[in-house]
Amino acid sequence: MPSTVAASRPQHRTPTSPMAPPRSFLWSRRIFLTLLTGFVLLPVYVMVSSSLKPLQDVSGKFRWLPSGLTIRPYIDIWSTVPLARYFMNSLVVAGTATVCSVAIAVFAAYAVSRYSFRGKRVFTITVLSTQMFPGILFLLPLFLLYVNIGNATGIALFGSRGGLILTYLTFSLPFSIWMLIGYFDSVPRDLDEAALVDGCGPLGALFRVVVPAAIPGIVAVAVYAFMTAWGEVLFASVMTNDATRTLAVGLQGYSTLNDVYWNQIMAASLVVSVPVVAGFLLLQRYLVTGLTAGAVK
Repeated sequence: MPSTVAASRPQHRTPTSPMAPPRSFLWSRRIFLTLLTGFVLLPVYVMVSSSLKPLQDVSGKFRWLPSGLTIRPYIDIWSTVPLARYFMNSLVVAGTATVCSVAIAVFAAYAVSRYSFRGKRVFTITVLSTQMFPGILFLLPLFLLYVNIGNATGIALFGSRGGLILTYLTFSLPFSIWMLIGYFDSVPRDLDEAALVDGCGPLGALFRVVVPAAIPGIVAVAVYAFMTAWGEVLFASVMTNDATRTLAVGLQGYSTLNDVYWNQIMAASLVVSVPVVAGFLLLQRYLVTGLTAGAVK
């Protein structure tokens, strides 16, 4: 009798939206995202675990679980090669190239976005077309140009930080200008006109209205310029010497004729990645902010 009463009671089911995706899709998405996460994190795990192993363990048969852990590789990386000097060179070169790219790109993009002048279309097409050519095409011309300038004027561009910064500007600056033109075009021109009515000049309107409204674009340009200069290998391997070598090239010093210090290479790679990862985590909120966020209150 009780079972009959229980069976006769209406069973309440959670209503499902007619637009809700099927359960098979949800489980497929979870499985795919889990596999993708494992695929991304697997190299990171191998790098971290290898950086905490003695050299004989890394050189031998690979083990997923290390038999012993040591922080010695993180100590030895600074004495095996002059990593601190390479780190400082990369920081100076990448930071200066980023500041110069952003500063020049802001003025150039503002001029293209707000003013009409002869050759404007040719300028924008030329800036964009520079991204079509691989960097190796500019390697030999820049090398010969720097050497000839050094011989004629005594200005040492080849093998110097300044020459490497100019080299990085040749391919980071055009993209920065082209990207900021689109961001500045999205800022309403009424804001500029309101600033001019209030007594601001063109530069005042730029720095008080346009730049604050385009902070996400400026941050994105800065992140691109810094990451490009920080991890660049081709030009840094040719345009530098022992005193101006950057991190991307200096990591080759852990490979000698007799042995390869794999654990130190992994440890140094993690140390090199810290500035880029930290900067991205600190600035990611600007990258996802609306293009004109805060422009109109």
